[in-house]
Amino acid sequence: MPRHGIYPRDIIPPVSDYYDSGRFGRMFGKLVPFASDTPRIRKALMDIGAVNGPMDARENLAADPKDLIVDLNLSANNNNNPRLSAGMTFFGQFLDHDMTFDPTSSLERQVDPEQIANFRTPSLALDNVYGAGPGGSPHLYDRSDGDKFLLEETGTPGKHDVPRNSQHVALIGDPRDDENLIISQLQVAFLKFHNAVVDYVRTEIGLTGGEVFPEAQRIVRWHYQWIVVHEFLPKTCGDAVVTDILTKGRKFYKWRNEPYIPVEFAVAAYRFGHSQVRPSYRANFTGNPGGTPFFAMIFRENATPAGDPDDLSGSVRAPRRFIDWPTFFDFNDGQVKPNKKIDTTLSTALFRLPGTVVPHPNATSNPASLAQRNLLRHLTFSLPSGQRVAKAMKITPLGKDKLAKLAPWGLDDNTPLWFYILQEAETEASGERLGSVGGRIVAEVMLGLIEGDRTSYLSQDPEWEPFLPTIDPAHRHENFSIVDLLRFAGVA
Repeated sequence: MPRHGIYPRDIIPPVSDYYDSGRFGRMFGKLVPFASDTPRIRKALMDIGAVNGPMDARENLAADPKDLIVDLNLSANNNNNPRLSAGMTFFGQFLDHDMTFDPTSSLERQVDPEQIANFRTPSLALDNVYGAGPGGSPHLYDRSDGDKFLLEETGTPGKHDVPRNSQHVALIGDPRDDENLIISQLQVAFLKFHNAVVDYVRTEIGLTGGEVFPEAQRIVRWHYQWIVVHEFLPKTCGDAVVTDILTKGRKFYKWRNEPYIPVEFAVAAYRFGHSQVRPSYRANFTGNPGGTPFFAMIFRENATPAGDPDDLSGSVRAPRRFIDWPTFFDFNDGQVKPNKKIDTTLSTALFRLPGTVVPHPNATSNPASLAQRNLLRHLTFSLPSGQRVAKAMKITPLGKDKLAKLAPWGLDDNTPLWFYILQEAETEASGERLGSVGGRIVAEVMLGLIEGDRTSYLSQDPEWEPFLPTIDPAHRHENFSIVDLLRFAGVA
């Protein structure tokens, strides 16, 4: 009999080897689930992801948000990552919303991943920004200049918000890009980047009429994809694995017709970013009364007041709710802050998600702990263990000693893939980037999505290089970065 609900090794569910566009599928479809959904294993996952459990950083959420940033003693269990700045966490969230839209919200729904429609072509083409374009999504665009996006004032001169309806619902391509103030302002940055490129296309290239929008969109998309390939992935997964995939090809992420979204990626590997979230941030330098910095928790369980809460939740417009990007990305001015390491410790705020993020939470089927939600999805989507995935990739799995946190539940040698990937990053790279399994999955899928997009620069012109101005003119082409995008957009 299998212990802890683990499937016998000879039971292999039937799967197909390749998947079609618009579906979720599996990279390792012949691997059995790490466990069956029994009360015992469900309780184990709930214990592991619980408040004050082994993944909780146990930060004092009553502490001053500024102190949680500057006093390292207050985050002794949740160390800073010197390799990645605070903004990369939210750029990664933005990328996720571009790649995927999973309409399945119930953790209790028993689903077959191959039958879940993505409801968006899986790609990195900024569908979350452009929607269906000016013709299909006219509410996103400025009627006074149909090639540009609509923006609205926050109440502070020169600072903009996404457009909203009378009930403050964001009018954007993907509602998830208003989940918090930082991702919402990143959406604003991309809207303004496009608008600036429209001006560039008209004045520098000389296009007019119906030629302007498609050329501006292509330039925006290709510069964005360049940042993903040459900045985000090398910093997150490591230069070596990115170079290996670009030169030798993908080994594990393949498809028959068009790309799909693997559940090993969406439910496990790409959720590494949850461990990078800080408990609090400096949103800006002058937003509070008297021109003082606006520090706030990323979430509070009961943020107040509703019109301008004392956290960084989204779906709000107020004069102080804007982002000064030098805190989040390195502009070489000494203001940037790091994100947290990729490890098995999550900020305490993420164990107490507010009702704006998790409506009507309950302890069994809809927990307010992000860690519990992630772990329970391993049962919903029948994910294999990290050890089995490593072996399938011909990578030596982590030893039980590295996963000793899970020994009390008997999961130190049969580990949920998400937890395994976090521990692997901590073990192999001191939490500064992903490890062998996680890095390969993330890099192969994201590069594969770009390669599988017939309109991407990797498909149409692999030798293409950026041409918009950079902060480092000596390396104008090869070093175009998110900082350069923000500068060109006029938001930094």
